[in-house]
Amino acid sequence: MATPEKKITPKKKKAHRLTPNALVYILAGLNNTIVTFTDEGNQALCWSSSGSSGFKGTRKSTPYAAQTAAKNAAEKAKEYGVEKVNVFVKGVGPGREQAVRGLIASGMEVLSITDKTSVPHGGCRKRRPRRV
Repeated sequence: MATPEKKITPKKKKAHRLTPNALVYILAGLNNTIVTFTDEGNQALCWSSSGSSGFKGTRKSTPYAAQTAAKNAAEKAKEYGVEKVNVFVKGVGPGREQAVRGLIASGMEVLSITDKTSVPHGGCRKRRPRRV
């Protein structure tokens, strides 16, 4: 019994949409820094993080790792024609400022920097102090 051969059709590569202006979201956590490029409609173009840039363990949470992640994401974004960016920073990690500097060093023109870190006002009751 011969099995019928399946036709293999090559997948078409998706055409890059050119967006000269983009939004950059920097999530600076205590353990990692994630940089995401989106278009004006908040559709993700590309992203990079300290972990995907080759850092592991405690080295992910360093400012240098955040700068490297921002440079890697900017190089990916240049394929989409991104030149000018609006930056939104969220979190209190050590890579906040260095990630923005990495974007500037890679040749991006930063139009604005906005801090979107959420600050609790009121909210849940704090934990009791630990007694040793």
